[in-house]
Amino acid sequence: MNLTESFRMSLRSLRANKMRSGLTMLGIIIGTGAVIGILSVGRGAEAAIMEQIQGIGANLIFILPGQLQQTGGRPTMRDWEPLTREDAEALADPERAIYVSAVAPNIERTVSVTYHGDSQQVRMIATTAEFEHVRNSPAEYGEFFTTGDEAAGARKAVIGAQTAEDFFGEPGLALEEPIRINGVPFKVVGVLESKGGGGFGGSQDAVVIVPLSTAMRRLFSGRFLSAGGQRVDVIYASAIDESSIDSAIDEITWVLRDRHDIEYEEDDFTVASQEELLDAMSQVTNVLTIFLSAVAGISLLVGGIGIMNIMLVSVTERTREIGIRKAVGARRSDILWQFLVEAIVLSVTGGLAGIGLGWALSALVNTLDAFVTHVSPQAVALGVGFSLAVGVFFGIYPASRASNLNPIDALRYE
Repeated sequence: MNLTESFRMSLRSLRANKMRSGLTMLGIIIGTGAVIGILSVGRGAEAAIMEQIQGIGANLIFILPGQLQQTGGRPTMRDWEPLTREDAEALADPERAIYVSAVAPNIERTVSVTYHGDSQQVRMIATTAEFEHVRNSPAEYGEFFTTGDEAAGARKAVIGAQTAEDFFGEPGLALEEPIRINGVPFKVVGVLESKGGGGFGGSQDAVVIVPLSTAMRRLFSGRFLSAGGQRVDVIYASAIDESSIDSAIDEITWVLRDRHDIEYEEDDFTVASQEELLDAMSQVTNVLTIFLSAVAGISLLVGGIGIMNIMLVSVTERTREIGIRKAVGARRSDILWQFLVEAIVLSVTGGLAGIGLGWALSALVNTLDAFVTHVSPQAVALGVGFSLAVGVFFGIYPASRASNLNPIDALRYE
């Protein structure tokens, strides 16, 4: 008997027990669908994160407080000194860092923004005028606040496109309008170009930016003052061009070591380029995707066990049929292929249905406007391959058991 005949017999057997066949495939359907869905979400999340990072500025360098180190095999944070505005001013000195074109110290907090009684929680960035260049954040309407505004502690605010729409309906209507940030009055002088990017880390357009000096005096009430100066959360720097990023990082490292009075390998800060951050985030999303896919893959194994159990039941129910076929000349290989093909058909059919389920899950996530998911050909091939492997692996034992039945004992089976 050839494979075509084995396939026809398998389909007849499965159609004769439609309910049982459907329930048997359920584990494979759910497992394959979950794997496809998770892979598509993982790729979409990675693309969204990469897009956000790439959109925050060209030739960007991040300076963060603290230095990660390994202790007993576990990553821990070494004792560290906070970064300060004075650190940023030293980095902006062209005589000390010739490859650094601009520097912007930042403090980020969530604040209450109010306009005509409408109040919302919005991410606030307190920074300097250089932020516009360093983070590639030009104003589409109005203008960014100036160095003079920052020095004078002007109560001016630049808001993101989403924040402008939330409060004013249209971005252009926000200019010169009064808002309150934690109860302190500010005037909107600019609306940023839209950068998009919802979902991870929130939209880059849902933001309000104010001068750092103003925030220190009016909003933080000296909470960020320390012996070393005005503490900041992070310092952003921009290299003069892409080829100078490594040189700029070296300069930044030496300037901060000098200011913090520390030696080589005692760094209490972290300096990373945009490319390094992209690589790190890509690794994180890849590990998370693999882990979640492995968890979802467990249901594939459960589905495979279900197929094996049902096939063993089928062998028992069809013992006399097997005996008759062997008595009229069927070979062991004929019986083996008949039941193995039946298990493979169950598994692959469930896998194809699972791919459809994964596609539907991906489409559902797309409707949430968090990020765009993508079902890749590799993910589809992986789903088909796994379901085929499950069918072969869990179908071989029942098929082997059926092929090894003694025809005389099988004919006497009641």
